[in-house]
Amino acid sequence: MPIPGIPSRAELVDHLVRTRIAGDVATPRENNLSHYRKLANGDRNYWLGLEFGDRWSDEQDVLAVMAERCGVNDDPEYRYGQDTIDPDLTVDALERLAARLRKAADGEQRVLFATGHPGGLLDVHRATAAALRAAGCEIVVIPDGLQTEEGYVMQFADVAVLEHGATLWHTHSGEPMRQILKGLEGAGRPLPDLVVADHGWAGCAGRLGIDSVGYADCNDPALFLAEAEGTLQVTVPLDDHVTSPRHYDPLTAYLLDAAGLTNGG
Repeated sequence: MPIPGIPSRAELVDHLVRTRIAGDVATPRENNLSHYRKLANGDRNYWLGLEFGDRWSDEQDVLAVMAERCGVNDDPEYRYGQDTIDPDLTVDALERLAARLRKAADGEQRVLFATGHPGGLLDVHRATAAALRAAGCEIVVIPDGLQTEEGYVMQFADVAVLEHGATLWHTHSGEPMRQILKGLEGAGRPLPDLVVADHGWAGCAGRLGIDSVGYADCNDPALFLAEAEGTLQVTVPLDDHVTSPRHYDPLTAYLLDAAGLTNGG
């Protein structure tokens, strides 16, 4: 069951491990290495809206960053079995994210929320948006009528998502974010000061020069590489789709408390 109230750091670490948001996660090692290899080989489906050129063409360099920033096993000879996310790295990143949210609140900035993983992270983003609005931020409303080859770009509970066939869609693409930013510019509206997102939504925003923070799983290395290069401000390592979205509630509570946003901030 979720932890009531705001967890301590130790309580949150324990919760992350018990629910497999971090610790021994469901993603197998062979899947992680396959994705690292595909990114290194230039497969843009794994670049998550970013542009890497040939800077990460060695998959061992990708693995090294993932070991440092996510906590996967750093042994290149470990090729099959369980892989890990270090829960302390998750909490460290949440605290860095909290500092950026605090900056947004203090400056009453315009913030855009988006997710390519609505089955897991929609409510994390929704709750964060509500807290920032209560603190005086403008939560960006996306233009109507946007679409990509995958579907329609919509907004539910303050969070931009992709809709396809009357279903919220899982996507790694950066194109939905590009359409939002293009639509805002076309309407003469200001771009966001901050994007809080995941997958290609976060990657595309960072590539286009907007302050961007995101959540990423251990088989999605692109956002971690972008943080290492300074293109993203923060990437939080976590399993982005565990058995219940309620398992993320203590994480969200810890984040908002660390940002000073628990009581309208």
